[in-house]
Amino acid sequence: MTAVLPSPRPTAGLLPVQRLTRVEDGERLDSLLWRAGAGWRMISSSVLGGGIGERSWVLNAQVSHGYRRTDPDRHLGELARAAGAEGAGVGLMTAADVGAYGHARDGGVEAVATAGLGVRGWAASPIEGGSTPARPGTINIVVALPVALTDAALVNAVSTATEAKVQALLDVGHDCSGTPTDAVCVAARSVPLPGEEVHAFAGPRSRWGARLARAVHRAVAAAAGHERVPAAGR
Repeated sequence: MTAVLPSPRPTAGLLPVQRLTRVEDGERLDSLLWRAGAGWRMISSSVLGGGIGERSWVLNAQVSHGYRRTDPDRHLGELARAAGAEGAGVGLMTAADVGAYGHARDGGVEAVATAGLGVRGWAASPIEGGSTPARPGTINIVVALPVALTDAALVNAVSTATEAKVQALLDVGHDCSGTPTDAVCVAARSVPLPGEEVHAFAGPRSRWGARLARAVHRAVAAAAGHERVPAAGR
């Protein structure tokens, strides 16, 4: 594996991502790395660094469509270390072109999304679930809020981000709720800023939940707009 670090796309703000390029098995693959640093609590459904806890970076790594490794958590850890990421972090994986990511801001909240919609459909399906991982496809969403949230509000934020994702997919013409491997990561400050409170709500009609929903909606719409695929049936 050869790692190359080209100049990052300028995305100054709360959630600046660095685009990294590597070569694996002769294939050129990209990743997006957010070096968040200290002072962040994150909730994520990721295979690496999932759950709720203090995290200092987020890596969204592109892999080949024929990905066959059975240790994605270890693979993501290797990629993060090769990029110089230190401490605990979150690792996401996708077969999508991460260079075509969507980035949006709203009222201090920022969101970055990548979208691969080759394998997609509706969450409530008569198809029986399996015990083996689905092939890489994936809509990955990373959101950062400049405020502190309770554990319950972090869970609420994941729900709000998911609702906004589905709304964005429908708005850009994709008849689906997502893919079987979608993942999300929401980051909030570990402690409130002076004069601020720890917010207990992040639903779509709360102050910060509404901002999160709009940012995610625009980021997912921008990323999914690059995916021109036939509509999926219900």
